[in-house]
Amino acid sequence: MNWHEQALNSHYQTAVAIGDRLDSGDVEDARIGVEELIEALFRAERRALRSQVIGLMTHIIKWQSQPERRSRSWVGTIQSARGEIDDLQEDEPSLTDGVIEQMWDKCFHRALAEAEGQMGIKPKPNALNWIEVFETEYQI
Repeated sequence: MNWHEQALNSHYQTAVAIGDRLDSGDVEDARIGVEELIEALFRAERRALRSQVIGLMTHIIKWQSQPERRSRSWVGTIQSARGEIDDLQEDEPSLTDGVIEQMWDKCFHRALAEAEGQMGIKPKPNALNWIEVFETEYQI
């Protein structure tokens, strides 16, 4: 079995296949499947974290670039994204602030592109720092 491909396609089906291998006594193949499943689950959690960080950065870029369009909805979206990131980190302790720092530049560039696409203008900030993204209180 190609465990890597299986784990990419379905975590549930991979777990079932691992159980089948264990039931048939093929412990070594099941071990390989478990390793691939663990790696696939971690990649999925990183993707979820990256998505939330990009969304959060996008809204902060829009906040800085279009002060005349600020709304309570934007404040709520920023707070919600921060909460989702906290939840992801709580559920998966390996998703540390250090992991966010490692993906920071890539997330920022994706957020810039998304913000520009949503606003139809070139965003103002050339960079975002940790305080702006995770600590600043945005209020109307």
